[in-house]
Amino acid sequence: MAFRELLLAEFDDEMKKTRKILERVPEEKFAWKPHEKSMALGRLASHTADIPGRAASIINTEIFVRPAGFVAFIAASSMELLERFTQASAEGRAAIESLREDQLPVVWTLKFGEKTLLELPRSTALRMVCLNHMIHHRAQLGVYLRLLDVQVPGMYGPSADDQH
Repeated sequence: MAFRELLLAEFDDEMKKTRKILERVPEEKFAWKPHEKSMALGRLASHTADIPGRAASIINTEIFVRPAGFVAFIAASSMELLERFTQASAEGRAAIESLREDQLPVVWTLKFGEKTLLELPRSTALRMVCLNHMIHHRAQLGVYLRLLDVQVPGMYGPSADDQH
């Protein structure tokens, strides 16, 4: 099986799991933070919802520059959060569907202004910057939900909440 087909299967599976947790994020708690250094729940959920679209920038550019003064997406409602996730997932999936084998070893660069943060083969960037990054923040959302006493859905099997 080619890299693209393997990545698409994993991407689709992880999007289903991510949607399950984003659907549980309580809109009335968007401003809640578990610690002063932590992101607010709404910001974390918005960031998680936005990440799948990064597959498109990884595939369609060789150098991605995040300009100084960039303002991140922050959903104002649960509906807006899920709409953004649906859009980002569709954009990411479409980009992966267009991925060619000859694009995989090409180095992809992420910059903030003039500062280079990452230089990775595109295949590695797709895993790290898109999937692994989203899974990491999805796990954080699970902890936030647990602290808020919101039922946490299972991701790779049933959660403690699924068993009751």
